[in-house]
Amino acid sequence: MDGNKKVSIVTHSSGFHTDDIFAVATLCLILEKEGKEFTITRSRDIAIAESADYLVDFGWISNPETNRFDHHQVGKAGERSNGIPYASFGLVWKKFGADLCGSDTVANKIDMKFIQPIDASDNGVDLFKNLIDDVSPFSISSIVHLFYPTWKEEGKNIDDTFIEVVSYAKFLLSRIIKTTIDECEAEQFVLDAYNNSIDKRVVVVESNKYPWDEVLSKFPEPLYAIYRSLSEENWNMKCIRNNQNSYVCRKYLPESWAGKANDELESITGVSGAKFCHNNRFVAAAKTKEGILKMAEIALNS
Repeated sequence: MDGNKKVSIVTHSSGFHTDDIFAVATLCLILEKEGKEFTITRSRDIAIAESADYLVDFGWISNPETNRFDHHQVGKAGERSNGIPYASFGLVWKKFGADLCGSDTVANKIDMKFIQPIDASDNGVDLFKNLIDDVSPFSISSIVHLFYPTWKEEGKNIDDTFIEVVSYAKFLLSRIIKTTIDECEAEQFVLDAYNNSIDKRVVVVESNKYPWDEVLSKFPEPLYAIYRSLSEENWNMKCIRNNQNSYVCRKYLPESWAGKANDELESITGVSGAKFCHNNRFVAAAKTKEGILKMAEIALNS
């Protein structure tokens, strides 16, 4: 490759979807990290596609060695062990994710929680079942669709819009990488808190900024997590769920606490400084760490 020549990223023209937006955004981030200048071209011209340094979501070839990342060809581009097929985003991430994040652990975690849902949607794989008629999750694909020109914006250049959305996707992906790196580091703090807990039904994780819900739900014993509120004015206790996609708690707080606060909650619990209990009985607060631990003891025995 000519050292003075800008690296070329090519994807298909006309409409865009979440997978090609984020696939191009990923390539932008990795090339920026490498200090390389690049161009982004949207075209269905085969000659332009064949000359591209990186070809995304077009070309009917999946070959990471030659930087071809399409999944529309006969036989598609493979699937993960859980059955979710690769779309262009997943194919690009499979090659460059670890380099971009700095570790396989972070890259794999991002693939699981962010990239696989996008790949699944682009391949027509349903991951969600509506529990309420006519109400659906508002996904990242729904957000991307908001940028698409409406019928009243016929004069808007869709290629310019694509670049705008890629810029948004770069920012979002950078934040996902940053937060996931920090989450992976913080997981060890939660594991230490669990391992050091004498009664593993109640785990003091100190900070709500740690991913305690994700970590503690993997163990069978924890029922409540104790942590300082973000404002640092109170200490909270929150019920552990079996998984983060469910609102069902392992052990709810006492019914008599539901919706109560301040003097009334103090009277019911007998705990000085008891501040609040949510009406749905999944979280409560007290002024002090000692107070919230006392409330946790009462809840365990209720």
